[in-house]
Amino acid sequence: MICTWRFFPLLTLTKDVVAMKTFFSLLGLVMIVEGLPYFAFPDRMKNWMRKIQETPDSSLRPIGFVVMCAGLAITYLFRE
Repeated sequence: MICTWRFFPLLTLTKDVVAMKTFFSLLGLVMIVEGLPYFAFPDRMKNWMRKIQETPDSSLRPIGFVVMCAGLAITYLFRE
């Protein structure tokens, strides 16, 4: 007779490993997406950063909030 309680730590470890692999895969994808414009168009990125610095905080804050809400919605809709 096999005691099933002995296998529960293995199941938990497997779920944790899958979660960490998913997290690091997503982190890697974010780094690719964030680094791509700097690699492909460094001059345009410098100009864009100058424009961002000139933009008032009252305009940047709502844009950041909308992007965060969109990211939260995408994460919520496509979760397992």
